[in-house]
Amino acid sequence: MTHDARHAAPETPATRFLQQHRVAHSTHLYGYEEHGGTKVSSRELNVPEHHVVKTLVMEDEAAKPLIVLMHGDRKVSTKELARQAGAKRIAPCKPEVAQRHTGYMVGGTSPFGTKKPLPIYMEKTILDLPLVYINGGRRGFLVGVHPHDLLRVLNPKLVTVGLED
Repeated sequence: MTHDARHAAPETPATRFLQQHRVAHSTHLYGYEEHGGTKVSSRELNVPEHHVVKTLVMEDEAAKPLIVLMHGDRKVSTKELARQAGAKRIAPCKPEVAQRHTGYMVGGTSPFGTKKPLPIYMEKTILDLPLVYINGGRRGFLVGVHPHDLLRVLNPKLVTVGLED
């Protein structure tokens, strides 16, 4: 659902970041469901789950945080990610740790406008899509952006770490 006056898109650190970097984006609000993940957002927006990009906060063996951008219908091979990132091991952060690093609540984590800059790894095939939907910094709020804008403003390292879910 595109926003109208009754459902104005929220202003978040992510939307401010997109405006500052002049990234064209659409805004999409939907009914957030606890643990619904990208299945719910893709259903609510009526877009393929493959086009919804999850923002995952992980950490290496030294507890250094990083972000992984992955297709909604894929899992991350942490073993492969560690290899490609030159780490011994990588694992998901606890929700409260992820929130401390990004400033976002889990379920509302955006790669844009994080509290501190974090290294970002992006599944390479995301670039093959015409448009992706990614969290806008709040639960139940996605922004539609061109994947090449992700490259431009986030400067992610491209990786191939996706597994069929």
